[in-house]
Amino acid sequence: MFYLIRTPWIVRKCYPECIWRIPGEELVIYLTFDDGPHPDATPAILVQLKRFNAKATFFCIGKNVAEQPQLYRRILEEGHRVGNHTHNHLNGWKTRDREYLQNIADARHYIDSNLFRPPYGRISKFQIANLRGEPFRFKVIMWDVLSADFDQKQTAERCVQNVVQNAGNGSIVVFHDSAKTFERMNESLPKVLEHFSSQGYQFRAIQ
Repeated sequence: MFYLIRTPWIVRKCYPECIWRIPGEELVIYLTFDDGPHPDATPAILVQLKRFNAKATFFCIGKNVAEQPQLYRRILEEGHRVGNHTHNHLNGWKTRDREYLQNIADARHYIDSNLFRPPYGRISKFQIANLRGEPFRFKVIMWDVLSADFDQKQTAERCVQNVVQNAGNGSIVVFHDSAKTFERMNESLPKVLEHFSSQGYQFRAIQ
């Protein structure tokens, strides 16, 4: 499995239509969680976020929202934001454009948001253009730091180091709320929250 913990500048430059970082004058990190809501992982995340007075953005899969509507409402009620992550976690590079866009439209029946993140970060220029235009009007949100909690060969401590060593002001950081990532995420998230809180950072949701 090949991936880069920190997104190279050349990749960001090739896709300027997407949002990779949100720099500002204040010390802020934008934690994001993909693939939920999940009955075990999502509540655990919400508890940790509340402990540190942190807000985050949850990029939800439509079918999971349909199965976990109460968890979806809880995310919103606790002051976090949500985003569309397709209805069935589709790879934009491997899906016909019409099917891909329809799947995202299907997810909109369950997810009320102007934010979209492509699963795996795999999306074409044509798909981006369509999602940014009518009728979607999405902001396409990517990231500049991966925790790599999805990688079963990584330890939780390595996930912490991935974030601590690479994130900074304005970083958009990816974790996941899923069964596959739960153990690593659940151990690494509080350590990341504690580290950056002690450095004076705030955690905000993407607007």
